[in-house]
Amino acid sequence: MAEELKVAAYVRVSVESAQMKHSLQAQKEYYQQMIENESDWKFAGIYADKGISGTRIRQRAGFCEMMKDCEAGKINKILVKSVSRFSRNTVDLLRVVRQLKNQNISVWFEEQKIDSMTEEGELMLTLMAAIAQAESESISENEKWAIRKRFEQGIGNTKRRQF
Repeated sequence: MAEELKVAAYVRVSVESAQMKHSLQAQKEYYQQMIENESDWKFAGIYADKGISGTRIRQRAGFCEMMKDCEAGKINKILVKSVSRFSRNTVDLLRVVRQLKNQNISVWFEEQKIDSMTEEGELMLTLMAAIAQAESESISENEKWAIRKRFEQGIGNTKRRQF
């Protein structure tokens, strides 16, 4: 009999809101059920970050904890919804995926159907990460432009929380 695969999932939402909190919980439940339904998989945990951008790995406590557990041999496979959930920074994504690959840990990107351990996986990840990074940069630039326009019109920052 083959050794059980220790499988974990990584989930992330970039905005803290009631809707995103529900989305995060739904992702956790989905992956836990998926892992537990595979007879040759052992549930190794769900790692999550909420309200945090995907552009900076070091700021994501859940991601960092997952990486430590990978180094400790607690995980053999990571499931993630999409490339953009894992990282929106091309350099970070490729560095982490290569580091995990060297430890014989695969990452399955469900939406794109990419397995990081396959030969074509890294090429596809490079392309998808570049797109995700460009999308993130575009969103940021659009938000900065809108803020500048509001200030030009004498409107202050309307995104502040009201207490």
